Amino acid sequence: MMDSFAPPARDASLVLIVDDVPDNLAMLHDALDAAGYMVLVATNGEAALARAAQAQPDIVLLDALMPGMDGFEVARRLKANPQTAQIPIVFMTGLTETEHLIAALAAGGVDYVTKPIKPAEVLARMGVHLGTARRARAQQQQAVQARSALDAFGHASLTVRIADGRVLWQTPLARELLRRHLGIDGPRPALPAEITAWIQRQQATLALQHEPPRWTFDHGQGPVVLRLHPPSPEAEESGPGELLLVMREESDLAARETLRQGFGITAKEAEVLYWLAQGKINRDIAEIVGSSPATVKKHLERIFAKLGVETRTAAAAMAMARLPA
Repeated sequence: MMDSFAPPARDASLVLIVDDVPDNLAMLHDALDAAGYMVLVATNGEAALARAAQAQPDIVLLDALMPGMDGFEVARRLKANPQTAQIPIVFMTGLTETEHLIAALAAGGVDYVTKPIKPAEVLARMGVHLGTARRARAQQQQAVQARSALDAFGHASLTVRIADGRVLWQTPLARELLRRHLGIDGPRPALPAEITAWIQRQQATLALQHEPPRWTFDHGQGPVVLRLHPPSPEAEESGPGELLLVMREESDLAARETLRQGFGITAKEAEVLYWLAQGKINRDIAEIVGSSPATVKKHLERIFAKLGVETRTAAAAMAMARLPA
């Protein structure tokens, strides 16, 4: 039987079986292996926690009653650990009383099978929960990609609790803008009272508005535009009473940073490209950025190569398409 702490390279789903009875482990291991799964085993609670944290299985089959740490406690600890909280747990139990089954679900189990174990039933139930977990991971990945795309285009997104203006999640760019423009930082900072009050005023009519409500503030670091949206269903920890807030700097600096990140160019090249997109000639750009026209020309040559274009017009068009309207 596979009993290694090292997470294997795999395309097949990885199953962790936790049971203190060797015969049960052998029967399930053979059935799952024949069905194409990769299998890890643990014979006690401590080993189960260690294997789950290191190998990150796709699902756990967990015996409810074991010596020492029982399955209920193992499930509670798995769910309390952010590294393993999303792994679905199917309990295996000989206890059929309602209170025991309720305890299994309350501890974090998504399902249970009763002993004596029937491998066909285990495989069928596992298939359902693996499919659900796979879809959840895909949705989470899409949400991460969407928030990263907002960052790359100079936007910053965060979920805010309406009642008190507490930030529940934020992209890296959002954190930077909050720190720089509002002087707040940390994993869950509270927005200023004026912004919280604005969000609360907009809440009641948000669904009726044709465009996201917009508010602009400037605390001495340049203007920042806020737009309020209903929360993304995939957003981390989103729930009732929360809204999505998208922030964007309206400044040359933010636009240049968007070009730098979007095209993989240097900060100076982004500055030259930005002014090229504003219709400036080399002499004007040189005066603005504090260099010679010859240096600007060299920057443009490198920009053209990185963007895969040959003319100023084509480079300017790509820059304008990348910049927020």
